[in-house]
Amino acid sequence: MLIFDFLEKNAREYPDDIALVEINPAANAKPMTTWKEYALMEPNKGGPYRQEITWRVFNEKSNRVANALLARGVMPGEKVGILLMNCLDWLPIYFGILKTGAMAVPLNYRYDSNEIDYCVKLADIDILLFGPEFRGRIEEILDSLSEHRLLYYIGSDCPDYAENFIVETSNYPSISPDIEISEDDYAAIYFSSGTTGFPKAILHKHSSLVHSALAEQNHHRQEKDDVFLCIPPLYHTGAKMHWFGSLVSGGKGVLLRGTSPDDILTAASEEGCTIVWLLVPWAQDILDALDRGDLKISDYKLDQWRLMHIGAQPVPPSMIRHWKDYFPNHQYDTNYGLSESLGPGCVHLGLENINKVGAIGIPGYGWEAMVVDEEKNPVEPGGVGELAVKGPAVMLCYYKDEEATKEVLSEDGWLYTGDMAKQDKDGFFYLVDRKKDVIISGGENIYPVQIEDFLHEMEEIKDVAVIGLPDKRLGEISAAIIEVKPECSLTERDIYEFCQELPRYKRPARIIFAPVPRNATGKIEKPLLRERYGGAFLVAAETETV
Repeated sequence: MLIFDFLEKNAREYPDDIALVEINPAANAKPMTTWKEYALMEPNKGGPYRQEITWRVFNEKSNRVANALLARGVMPGEKVGILLMNCLDWLPIYFGILKTGAMAVPLNYRYDSNEIDYCVKLADIDILLFGPEFRGRIEEILDSLSEHRLLYYIGSDCPDYAENFIVETSNYPSISPDIEISEDDYAAIYFSSGTTGFPKAILHKHSSLVHSALAEQNHHRQEKDDVFLCIPPLYHTGAKMHWFGSLVSGGKGVLLRGTSPDDILTAASEEGCTIVWLLVPWAQDILDALDRGDLKISDYKLDQWRLMHIGAQPVPPSMIRHWKDYFPNHQYDTNYGLSESLGPGCVHLGLENINKVGAIGIPGYGWEAMVVDEEKNPVEPGGVGELAVKGPAVMLCYYKDEEATKEVLSEDGWLYTGDMAKQDKDGFFYLVDRKKDVIISGGENIYPVQIEDFLHEMEEIKDVAVIGLPDKRLGEISAAIIEVKPECSLTERDIYEFCQELPRYKRPARIIFAPVPRNATGKIEKPLLRERYGGAFLVAAETETV
């Protein structure tokens, strides 16, 4: 089975049911009547507030994309890049690429021009499809990109160096192309979502996509009547693979182009959403708005909302306890995964295990997991080591990087995640920290996530990140970067007094009041924080020593 077989099944069985809805809070409410009118509108510049397509139209659009690409000579195994904001075109284009036998290569829409150029060359992209938001960045590297590559533009006012993809695809048939593709063929290249440096290209085959879809539906039990609210970027494996549960069940998916608490609750209310995937900052923003009285649950229709789940970063248990104060009937799940394991679900908490909040959970559907020491030997329960996972959606390799592949992927299929973890006597895994983020101070290992979870118990704290800073005497000391809620105030003394409950070696040695930066998938950008504050504190330490 291939991932687009689910799409074609839905088009046959539920042709007139809504497949996808796009909600654009920043757009005008002017109604649009045809897909072509919609497609030629630039996002956030006069387009509709709400637009939808059925399963039949979704499948027909993907077939036109596939037939247009094939007519241009796209061959199985070639690579087609997608550089788009979340929109109603994104998924039909993705599936159209897959139907040709070519590989889909989604690009992070936050990449600057140099990163776009780097990733296009690293992945050997043959055709690049891009939206109007990226014209400036594309033009900065046009000489490099246009050499031996076809550029397709998706939007109005097509530049002369690209071809109009919407106009071209509308002239091709809406029947599925007859291309022989197997589960073992290459399907997609995704880029690692690291928080610094240039990303790695991660190669996956078709069977990985199918397993991720089946795992998601198994974990969250999507049925036809479920409605999934998707907010994170579709270029990332997490968002798309969570939506795959709707693909399997034939349920409606809602793409929300907004992250404010009111945007999220309004979309959930108006669209009847039953499942919402949030990142930690968005969930915290909703709680803060409810605490302040800026929003009232009674103003929304939310009785149908059954599941809130979170992934992509450690989740403070205190936040989930507070969430249940407002939403006591919600099911909850934590999802752990990597782009190298094709998104979420290689480890997950499970809907029935809310009593284990704080854990990332147990191995997901079809997955194995273990904690290992430096020699890759299993660690006894309670001991800290590196988390390793094994399953049907592990990447084939880092594309064109054999050395990096060997560092994380064993010959027998174990993927070493770089995350430090421990396992309790019940078999549940707990993240301790990223291997590279562990602070070694005077010979003691300090795990920042443990301190962050502790500090999150302070009601005045909106977000917190703990990093290591250089110290001439101890090697490193811990520093807490603390973002205070707008209506609150805190002092260093307040923090130090609160931390008296921690063992002395775990108490932050420095307190910095500043915003906590997170990337598009909600991960704290700790390398940026170390770069921002590390040098200044090293100079200060040397000055104090003199």
